[in-house]
Amino acid sequence: MKLASLTVASLALFGLGAAQAQAPSQGVSKTEIVIGTIQDLSGPVAAFGKQSRNGMQLRVDEINEQGGINGRKLKLLVEDAGYDPKRAVLSAQKLVNQDKIFLMAGHIGTAHNNAAMPVQFEKNVINFLPITAAREMFEPFHKLKYSFAATYYDQIRIAAPKLAKDKGAKKVCTMYQDDEFGLEVMRGAEAGLKAIGMALAEKTSYKRGATDFSSQVARMKSGGCDMVILGTIIRETIGAIGEARKTGFNPTFLGSSASYTDLIHKLGGKPMDGLYATMTAQHPYLDEASQPLRFWANKYKTKFSEDPTVFSVYGYLIIDTFTKAAQKAGANLSTDSFIKAMDTMVIEPDMFGSPKVTYTATKRLGNDLSRLSQIVDGRWKVASDYIKP
Repeated sequence: MKLASLTVASLALFGLGAAQAQAPSQGVSKTEIVIGTIQDLSGPVAAFGKQSRNGMQLRVDEINEQGGINGRKLKLLVEDAGYDPKRAVLSAQKLVNQDKIFLMAGHIGTAHNNAAMPVQFEKNVINFLPITAAREMFEPFHKLKYSFAATYYDQIRIAAPKLAKDKGAKKVCTMYQDDEFGLEVMRGAEAGLKAIGMALAEKTSYKRGATDFSSQVARMKSGGCDMVILGTIIRETIGAIGEARKTGFNPTFLGSSASYTDLIHKLGGKPMDGLYATMTAQHPYLDEASQPLRFWANKYKTKFSEDPTVFSVYGYLIIDTFTKAAQKAGANLSTDSFIKAMDTMVIEPDMFGSPKVTYTATKRLGNDLSRLSQIVDGRWKVASDYIKP
């Protein structure tokens, strides 16, 4: 009888353990999957945050109209951190601990992700395709990290030597923001040029928040720079190029994906013509030649009463990738089953021109290639295929 009792008890414990192992992760119920995102809706890059949020919501609504994912509807919770890393931590704590999200999708900003990830990882919540091209989004390896954006370093490392050769540049220089973002651009430029036996002729930096770039432009002009690599974002890109045009300094300008936005030509006007930038998914204009892309852009405008941007595309594709992986994970969705699905994902090129994306158990950056686009007559035009180093 003692043996029988022990056997029954053992079986009961085994059954309890099995039930716990099969229990769904937080944020997953029989009818719903709750995902969270942290955006800037009130700070310096609020335009980007609102656009990426709208792109995410558009795909969420489409999925729910089609019946959801394996019978579950998607629910997107959005927190505004105002592009402040401290607020990002508070937002992550709310989403993870109070709202019980399944994963964090498309969080915008490098410092903001770095600050929030420990909060998520403590509760086994995945950091999924953040909107930043920093290497920390997939390095060092962590099972809860997935990134989609080719790094700033690799973008420039690959594009700079190609453009320098194409333009016959003799003196390549750089102007970069004096922080980790700008340094990554500068380092990428150094590595790319070294591969073709060149070096940066001039390096000049500026402090974040600067608005006067006259001294930096004067230095590059006097140095005879015929190609300038910009480690700049929006205001700084416009300011530097505008100052250069005023002084009759017209080198080839190359920026990273941080300057690939319609705001450059909308705010900077005609002087921005000629700027090159690295990119993957293309900016969706309402009159695109591609019928599927044109249809998508007009659908977006109908829903949100504004034109879509490349950040709208980022948001849309992040939810689309999540959906593909969650469907593949099957009805018993959990963090572990989702990771197993993601680690075998192969996503083919899409209507936005994104490259083929692959993930494995050891490869958490979906793509490391980019291509060139150029502002021609006030709009971005794709200027190259994907560049292989």
